[in-house]
Amino acid sequence: MAVSSYRREHRGWTWFTISKSWKALLIALSSAATVAVIAPAYSKVALPLNPASTARTSQQISYPPGTTLWLAQYTVALILGVVFLAALDRFVGRRQSPESLAKEVSKLRKLVIGYPDGMTIFEQLRSTRLLEKRLASLGLAIEWRQYPSASSLLNDLNQGSIHFCGGGGTASIFSQAADHLFVRVAREKYPDVDSEAILVPLDSTITNLRELRDKRIAFDEGSSAHYVLVRALESAGISLDEIEPCMLPQRDVLPLFVSGLVDAWVVWMPYALTDQRKSYPGRSIGNLHSIFGDKASHEVPTLYYAVPELVSDYPRILKVILEELNEAGVLINVLRLKDFLHQQASSDGDNLDPASKSELELLRQRSLERSLVPIDEPALFSLQQQANLFHQFGIIEERVNVRDASHTLRTRQNWTF
Repeated sequence: MAVSSYRREHRGWTWFTISKSWKALLIALSSAATVAVIAPAYSKVALPLNPASTARTSQQISYPPGTTLWLAQYTVALILGVVFLAALDRFVGRRQSPESLAKEVSKLRKLVIGYPDGMTIFEQLRSTRLLEKRLASLGLAIEWRQYPSASSLLNDLNQGSIHFCGGGGTASIFSQAADHLFVRVAREKYPDVDSEAILVPLDSTITNLRELRDKRIAFDEGSSAHYVLVRALESAGISLDEIEPCMLPQRDVLPLFVSGLVDAWVVWMPYALTDQRKSYPGRSIGNLHSIFGDKASHEVPTLYYAVPELVSDYPRILKVILEELNEAGVLINVLRLKDFLHQQASSDGDNLDPASKSELELLRQRSLERSLVPIDEPALFSLQQQANLFHQFGIIEERVNVRDASHTLRTRQNWTF
């Protein structure tokens, strides 16, 4: 994918501008056609050699405004104009129809996908080779790259080193504030709200968020952990200048945390105390549930991003990526349901405690639903709240509008990807 000159000279949606130009031309042409049909109704045809003929001709082609015949003539002219517009629009649409998937593959040749360490849906997509099964046979090479954080992912996306990635929504706010090139293309319907926590060492005397004042707290700047920390401190009545921030990628914080050189650590998978990491040294004093309550999944969305060229020039390849990501997410939910049923195999389903019954019903429902959905208004509202908060605290200097069409792809709600 050629990204050097294109990326710097074509900010925003180039194809949208072209589309608007064509529609303007179509409207102008249809209007001209309509006027050409209607004009005689408002004009007198001059035939000086025969006044009687002139009167008769004028009477035949001109009707008093407001009469039935005048209305019928106007309606016919309008219909003809609309038909002309539709026909020309269809003709132009055929001329500008997207290339086939095979042609897009032949142009792109190599697709580079990045994802944060431990992001389950990408690991599932990679291990099942769902993308390779659909695209490799057409000649598209797929390269996978793992990153320590979503912020580093979006930085490489801006540079054109990768074409597609996923991660927390907070990183996109900082990336947009830095005037980076990227597009938000989808979000997870049910982000994993159990994969982020605020940890302290096992031997720490800290037991709650209020005791974080004057403590050294590690977090990845510009990540969802950054936002979680801001909101956690806000809930505890602690300002940002009352802590000692240690802004490092999670990989770099791990040895510091183990050796006790930081008092607390805001982490996301793979370091949080989830079922897969229960042996990790540390204990949680806060998580998304305790900080955000039942709004946790909306407050910290998981989004998917693409370079603008992938959206504009390779829409069929993007469609395949989103379809297979969705399939990987569904597989994960099905596997979680199977694991739960296996764990409960020795128990009578009717005798499950209320919490287990609720979890079982939730897993069953999610296994039947999509895992990816379009960028919608609730997601944008949450992101805008984050952006406003970071600006209010002076973390981001300028206001960010997350609804900017250059950074957010808004699609119809009956999403087919």
